[in-house]
Amino acid sequence: MPTCSSRILACAGLMTLLLGAASVAVAQSVSPPAWDQLTAAQRDQLTGPVRDRWNGADAQERERMLAHARRWQTMTPAERAEARHGMHSWKHLPPRQREEARALYSKLRTLPEAERDALRERWKQMTPEQRQRWAAENPAPPRGGGDR
Repeated sequence: MPTCSSRILACAGLMTLLLGAASVAVAQSVSPPAWDQLTAAQRDQLTGPVRDRWNGADAQERERMLAHARRWQTMTPAERAEARHGMHSWKHLPPRQREEARALYSKLRTLPEAERDALRERWKQMTPEQRQRWAAENPAPPRGGGDR
């Protein structure tokens, strides 16, 4: 039969284990700090890539970056989620399909609504080879910066 002291040690060990698990669970459920609670190093880590991109950009690219930031602030959470999904999808497109998308988007921007709808429908019916040929015949204007 276990002694009283061995029971106490077993209970103490179990309590230590439970408290340790509870502290891990609490640490995992604590949300990251607010911006004002971040250290200067943490803020720099977050903003550094944007600062570097800004400093390397010309005036036109900087204006584009500001316009995107203003537009992002006006979006609803659902619109932001949709935009993130689109950016993720874009990053995974092969270069040829990106060029086709740029060409299509560039053309769609210049057309009246009825013609845009007609071109979208035609595009859906095209084979990959037809889309590639169409994009070659209707190239997008040259880009000013890196891959977006």
